Amino acid sequence: MTTANERLIKILKGERVDRPACICPGGMMNMVTKELQDVAGVYLPEAHTDARMMADLAKAIVDQGCFENYGVPFCMSVEAEALGATCTMGSQLFEPHITGYAIDTVEDYKKLSPMDLNSGRAKVVLDAIRILREETHDVPIIGNLVGPVSVASSVMEPTRYYKQLRQKRELAHEYMEFVTEQLIRFGLAEVEAGANVIVISDPSGTGEILGPKFFDEYAVTYINKVVDAVAAAGARTIVHICGQMKAVYDKVAKIHSDAFSFDAVVSIREAKKQLPDKVIMGNVSTFAIEMQDGKTVEKLTKNCYNQGSDIISPACGLGMGSPLGNVQEVLKTVRTFGAQE
Repeated sequence: MTTANERLIKILKGERVDRPACICPGGMMNMVTKELQDVAGVYLPEAHTDARMMADLAKAIVDQGCFENYGVPFCMSVEAEALGATCTMGSQLFEPHITGYAIDTVEDYKKLSPMDLNSGRAKVVLDAIRILREETHDVPIIGNLVGPVSVASSVMEPTRYYKQLRQKRELAHEYMEFVTEQLIRFGLAEVEAGANVIVISDPSGTGEILGPKFFDEYAVTYINKVVDAVAAAGARTIVHICGQMKAVYDKVAKIHSDAFSFDAVVSIREAKKQLPDKVIMGNVSTFAIEMQDGKTVEKLTKNCYNQGSDIISPACGLGMGSPLGNVQEVLKTVRTFGAQE
């Protein structure tokens, strides 16, 4: 019998499997809901800063039949906070988010200190991965990284950052090199701790925001540096990109990851056509999971499968109010699928 870990790794290698995997990675694509917290008896925001609680909440996602992976952390603010941005820890109903910036302009990056992986929430994430590796078997452990553009635009005010990509390109690239170096360090530490898949989500580094030229120059260039580094350490990689892909499919094709994840506005069928040699992940509407009924979730999950999705997942992070039954419906439906052709 194929284990969840074997299935996902085979898919990421491009090998034939019995059915699609069904995952929700964590990070930007958070899978923790209020109802899951109640069932598990483990709560946010405490689990953001306690490795034991973080690992137990990750375990509950599998134990409750939601998805076939463990994934940490449960937000996309760890890296920016570690680089000096201020952050609120949120609540049981909303995720941590950045409330203050560390620098005012790209050249100020020289004032930033490297990420300290031995303290704060970076250490919590690494310790949670170690706990999961020690205590669990046969389930993929996914470590998450926020993409380079998204981290850079969280450490400083986003509008100014985007302007300076054009106005101060040399310094902007120096800043991006610094941020990317920190992400590589964190990603390698996640792999060393026990993660066998790394997901990089860069919601602020889209073609719609940057335009095709700067998407290629900044998002693709620096995502590839992270992907190449963690792949060399033995991890498989998935990159999630938000927004429409029509104007940047040719640029996306340059990204070296094993798989691509897209949100609900992207047609899986079109993505498979445009990226024929890539594994495609997605993209059950998170709005439907939270606001519709189980039959609708089942229909949308089947639609992803019929369009050729290799890995079935929510299109983005789950809303905290998503009913547990609707979340479970995705995996329940995937388990009815037969071998991929």
